[in-house]
Amino acid sequence: MSFNMNRINPNQTQVFFHDGRFETLTNEELEEFLLHMGFSEVNSGTEQNITD
Repeated sequence: MSFNMNRINPNQTQVFFHDGRFETLTNEELEEFLLHMGFSEVNSGTEQNITD
């Protein structure tokens, strides 16, 4: 599954999926999402493009 992430404020990140869906996640929700997707650490940049 491919998705992009964009930090929109210090505690929220939007995750845009390549099928057109998106979610706004808190830091805690984002950490859980990334663990579920198999990522243990993420660079704290403002935007990332991740492909699984």
